[in-house]
Amino acid sequence: MKRINNSVLALSLFMGIAAINAQEKKQLTLDEAVQLGIQNSKSLKIDAAKIEEATADLLEAKNRQLPELKVSGSYMYLPLKPNVDLKLPGVSAAGGPEVHQVAYGSANLSVPIYSGGRIKYGIQSAKYLVEASKLSTENDKIAIAYNVAQAYNNLFKANQSIKVLEENLTASQKRDETFLKLENNGVIARNDRLKANLQTSNIELQLLEAKNNYNIANINMDLLLGLPETTEIEVDQNYIDEGSDVRTVDYYVNEAKENRKDLQALAQQRKAAELGTKSAKAENLPSIAFTGGYVAADIPKFLTIYNAVNVGVGISYNLSNIWKENSSLKQSQAREKQLAANDELLNDNIKLDVNREYQNTDYSKKRIAVYEKAAEQANENYRITKNKYDNGLATMTELLDADAAQIAANVGVINAKADAALAYRKLLQTTGTLTIK
Repeated sequence: MKRINNSVLALSLFMGIAAINAQEKKQLTLDEAVQLGIQNSKSLKIDAAKIEEATADLLEAKNRQLPELKVSGSYMYLPLKPNVDLKLPGVSAAGGPEVHQVAYGSANLSVPIYSGGRIKYGIQSAKYLVEASKLSTENDKIAIAYNVAQAYNNLFKANQSIKVLEENLTASQKRDETFLKLENNGVIARNDRLKANLQTSNIELQLLEAKNNYNIANINMDLLLGLPETTEIEVDQNYIDEGSDVRTVDYYVNEAKENRKDLQALAQQRKAAELGTKSAKAENLPSIAFTGGYVAADIPKFLTIYNAVNVGVGISYNLSNIWKENSSLKQSQAREKQLAANDELLNDNIKLDVNREYQNTDYSKKRIAVYEKAAEQANENYRITKNKYDNGLATMTELLDADAAQIAANVGVINAKADAALAYRKLLQTTGTLTIK
């Protein structure tokens, strides 16, 4: 009795530990997974910081058009009596007052009037770069959406493979039990029963591999979505019905030209570079500003100044520009050429990407029909072979081969449908139209 109680206690303890370590299950649709992936993306956090940086640069450019007001002041104590020698006619420095402290302050105001367009170009260029940063972020969101879909697809395929293999393993184990009874009754040879056992072992190995692939895919999804690594994600297979209506390749090429965010971001960068060239040319022009100032000083027992106000117009021009080449202009023009070449290269790559993914999508859809036909043939072949074997007209090897072909064909149908849905999403990504709900 004591031994039974100990066994019950050990079993309870084991079940308690298993419950603690059990994975939390979370059911997610593909759209929900994409949303989580975007919310927890480290790349998008970097992009957000880049947008903040570009916005700060825009603020700095706008600040250049505002007045500059500088105020300064100073107080000095003079421990030694200074030597004062006044050169003013009729004024003698002898016996003058002792000066031990000096205080003075000033305020200077400068309001830009003309700078050759550098301020205006700088503001507009900064606006283009802010927009380019935002478009780059949108492009990264679309890429993340596809990466999550790809991981979701891998998890779905691994899970479906497990289901099919578990069903076939159960059927194979039942068959082994039947064959063992037949062997014991002398109906079949031991060698035939061992062949069936070997088939069961092979299915067990395939199931172990499928579960290992599932665990790896699940951890990858957890990391992508920002979930605890112990979370077991349950997928929704309804997403495999996407991509039933595929249009012509020209339609997707035009969609890419209109919607690709990286292409739009590059266009904004080119606009900013053009303004950078104009701003560099403006460096050879003078700057004009309205100026004003106020000065006050106090030297006790010697000098007091206040209400010393000045106003005027200041002109600034760097004469060294006459003999120095404008390096900023050459750098900006080189930048324009570089971006123009990048634009041509990106357009070529977009055409290639869209055509490639269109072909892959078409190929994936055709694979479904082939796999479905193969599955029908494999299932029918197994049914016929099983009937023939039951009537002594087929060997055990033929039966096991038919069973293995049936398993492979059924798994192939599921994988083909999942791959077709993913290929369609990849096509939408290359056109920049992959929706993020």
